[in-house]
Amino acid sequence: MNDSLADLENKHKQLVMIGGKGGVGKTTCATAIAVHFARLGRKTLVISSDPTPSLSDIFEMEIGDHQTPIAGIGGLYGIEISSDVVLNMWRERFGAEIYEVISSFADVDYDFVDYIGTAPGIEEEYMLNYILGLVESKQFDLVVWDTAPAGHTLKLLHLPQIFLKHLEAATKFYMNIYSYFEKLKETVKLQKGKRTLLEIISSWEALAIKIVDFIRDQEKSEFIIVTIPEALGVRQTERIISDFDQYELMVNHMIINNVVKEADCSFHQARKAMQTEYIKILEDKYGDRIKLIQVPLAPHEIKGVERIEQVSEILFSK
Repeated sequence: MNDSLADLENKHKQLVMIGGKGGVGKTTCATAIAVHFARLGRKTLVISSDPTPSLSDIFEMEIGDHQTPIAGIGGLYGIEISSDVVLNMWRERFGAEIYEVISSFADVDYDFVDYIGTAPGIEEEYMLNYILGLVESKQFDLVVWDTAPAGHTLKLLHLPQIFLKHLEAATKFYMNIYSYFEKLKETVKLQKGKRTLLEIISSWEALAIKIVDFIRDQEKSEFIIVTIPEALGVRQTERIISDFDQYELMVNHMIINNVVKEADCSFHQARKAMQTEYIKILEDKYGDRIKLIQVPLAPHEIKGVERIEQVSEILFSK
């Protein structure tokens, strides 16, 4: 028996995240979920942070890094956001403050701010901060986030630890590079109301913890894994769920995409037999705690509103 996402309709989530290995159809599923809720009358934003976003291709219209209304679906908006845009937003928020602190005790160019912006985890953290800001702004009833491939998703869970390590490394770095051990040890005192560099970096750590707590809150957030019934997809899914279990982040729904249903030739019969084995692995391991939704392999590309809605019907079938 195939499960569905129908139980999400009455839960009023604020953020739905779609994750999984690259190439399994995350964007297709994200757009189908977003279209469904927009059709229910909820103002919905679908946002892609994949390095190679394909929202524009699927909706067959140009979608950039600003909120773009999706033609033909009232109340649905899309954004494709790149790491360059995220770094620019980070620079606008923190750049001037960081530069003022550093330049108060060292002769550095403003470009040094960009160097700090390459620190481990900052891009992921600020991407999450940006999305959390969209959620908290109440501009939309629902934000559907088409995340980057699985490695990026797993990195999000480790943000607090990443920032602790960066905080330690940054302290040693600044001490050594400018030979201001005592000055930095006591922290650089600026005019009243200004923060020290270490206080700023510490605030990033606090922000990371706040974000992970939000993702963990099942009243507000939902994480849906998309996979395919093949070895690489199944193994990556197992790693994601194992990491999520470690961080007490629940996965309630898994979409198994590109399932061969009609095996009318020797090729598809072989594919179906192979897929059946992997679907059974997923059912045996997770079927008692995760709803498994199978989406049949389509004979055509999923492009345009009509075909996206066909996927929505499958995902939310009662």
